[in-house]
Amino acid sequence: MSEHKVTALVTGASAGLGAEFCRQLTTRCDVIIAVARRREKLEALASELSDSVEVHCLEADLGTVEGLAAALEAIRQQGPVDYLVNNAGFGTLGAFDQAPIGGQREMVNLHIDACITLCRAAIPFMHELGGGSIINVSSLGAFVSGKGMAVYGATKSFLNYYSQALQAELTGSGIEIQALCPGFVRTEFHDAMIEHGFDRAQIPDQLWMTADAVVTASLAALGNGQVLFVPGEDNLDIARTSLQRQLEDL
Repeated sequence: MSEHKVTALVTGASAGLGAEFCRQLTTRCDVIIAVARRREKLEALASELSDSVEVHCLEADLGTVEGLAAALEAIRQQGPVDYLVNNAGFGTLGAFDQAPIGGQREMVNLHIDACITLCRAAIPFMHELGGGSIINVSSLGAFVSGKGMAVYGATKSFLNYYSQALQAELTGSGIEIQALCPGFVRTEFHDAMIEHGFDRAQIPDQLWMTADAVVTASLAALGNGQVLFVPGEDNLDIARTSLQRQLEDL
């Protein structure tokens, strides 16, 4: 039997947090399966990391049946995976009753269905390995309800609850779950929202973090038993304040 290579599968790997997870996981992994829709971006990332780790590029849209099936096959053929980072996602801005329902349903499919499907595929293999790590990229928006992001925030709230319940089920297995809840990150994530009125300049500088800082904090927090992880003290204060207000409303 061949020696196991420590392997990570990262979705949404072509840019932002996903690409940064790939970069930082090179110190922990032998193989990285990078999944995203933009092949040219994946290939550029693979070239960047080629001296440090074996990279497999998978061009796939996880919002489709075909794309999700390709990712599942990658887990079977190139895994098992020791690290699963469910990062693929997108944001929208606008009133729910005015936005096309198709885009909202696509968000639910990508943020929720793809995540739980990949977890379900990876966990049995992690049991065989005796452990593993799953990072579900959630959002500070899971704690703070905001106009124009009803479905986005709801999907992230799902990821928080799901991650906590899943960790409870996996107690003693060696498998750890983290719901990473970043606030504003300096990536291209918000670009699509600009035409709908989002203005980066309106966000105080201290609330912005870099992808490098978020991923560094996320990986450092693995193993501490904390499922919900909010990077950045300012973000953590916002989450705690919002939760306190919700409790007061009960």
